[in-house]
Amino acid sequence: MKYDFTTILDRKGHDAIAVDSIPIPGAEVAEGFSAIPMWVADMNFPTLPTILAEVGERLKHPHFGYFALSDEYFDSIIRWHKDRFGVEGITKEDIGYENGVLGCVASALQAFTAPGEAVLLHSPTYIGFTGTMNNNGRKMILSDLVRDENGVWRMDYEDMEQKIVENHIHCAIFCSPHNPTGRVWEREEIEKAMEIYRKHDCVVISDEIWSDIVLPGAKHIPTQSVSEDAKNRTIAVYAPTKTFNLAGLVGSYHVIYNSYLRDRVVKVSEMSHYNMTNVLSVHALIGAYKPEGREWVDELCQVLGSNVDYAYDYITRKFKGVSLAKPQGTYMLYLNCEEWCKEHGKTMDELLRAGVRVGVIWQDGRPFNRPYAIRMNLAVPHARVEDAMDRLDKYVFNGSLEE
Repeated sequence: MKYDFTTILDRKGHDAIAVDSIPIPGAEVAEGFSAIPMWVADMNFPTLPTILAEVGERLKHPHFGYFALSDEYFDSIIRWHKDRFGVEGITKEDIGYENGVLGCVASALQAFTAPGEAVLLHSPTYIGFTGTMNNNGRKMILSDLVRDENGVWRMDYEDMEQKIVENHIHCAIFCSPHNPTGRVWEREEIEKAMEIYRKHDCVVISDEIWSDIVLPGAKHIPTQSVSEDAKNRTIAVYAPTKTFNLAGLVGSYHVIYNSYLRDRVVKVSEMSHYNMTNVLSVHALIGAYKPEGREWVDELCQVLGSNVDYAYDYITRKFKGVSLAKPQGTYMLYLNCEEWCKEHGKTMDELLRAGVRVGVIWQDGRPFNRPYAIRMNLAVPHARVEDAMDRLDKYVFNGSLEE
């Protein structure tokens, strides 16, 4: 490969909560084990060189005063969406800077719902949505995703419609690709969901931050592309931050075609005086959305696909009582450990601490609305995936390490 996805970065002490924090209360890594960061959704790979070059070039100019977004910024986004997703017709006016995807979600909720009003989301549910809903005083109504006979996560359209009607819902948050399950929705699935939203006049907030991280064999379909109605009722939010590991620089953007939706989202976001662009994040996006970025992402998805294949095969073969659906996108696994916990008389807290004890720093999946879930990040060099699976096999799921 042209780019480096094998170096094990030493991120400790370099502004990275992935390695500087352990998210499991009371858990510690035992002596003799190195920590493998497999929790928060950032990547443990060196970022794209053209990003560093673009930001470095900007740093040569000794001023950081007020500025306006450049045509190069907008043109970079327009080209990226055309090349990656086949989207034609995005204009500069359709694009708006956002400090973060959740910031735009909050602005849209405030613009189109009232405090206490119900909003539809799918479950399992990204914890960022839960926090944003609670912080803004909105009522979260969950429609459970269900696994079919092949173990694939599916939307329950009948349940979605029933809950929309019962709760007088006129706003929905849609996650595509879906976090935390890793499901990449097919066009027909999105069309069915959007038809329900159209029927009941729901504004749709579509989080598409994972749109670039789609594994071999799957394809991301932008929500706004499935129909003219979907194009005009959807607030779509994207970012280079997840794709290129730039969360520390901050910077997302919306694509909103309908001026009625766009004007209100922009007005709410302006009222906080917080949604202001960082000049370095602008140049990072320009560096990311170059032709080299397309090549880098293609290689990244190959690497992540290999990691997912290895981990999925290992878990399904060796970890009896642990089940999961094979993700089609993102770099996260979402494990169901219910059978294992019950068979071994262990609580989820005990299981989570056992993983951390051998250096596998994974994430409690229960806040995503599944009671026996663990979330694992596979955006690490392949050797670390192998090491993590080996440790979990020897010391956690099929063995034990005394505390």
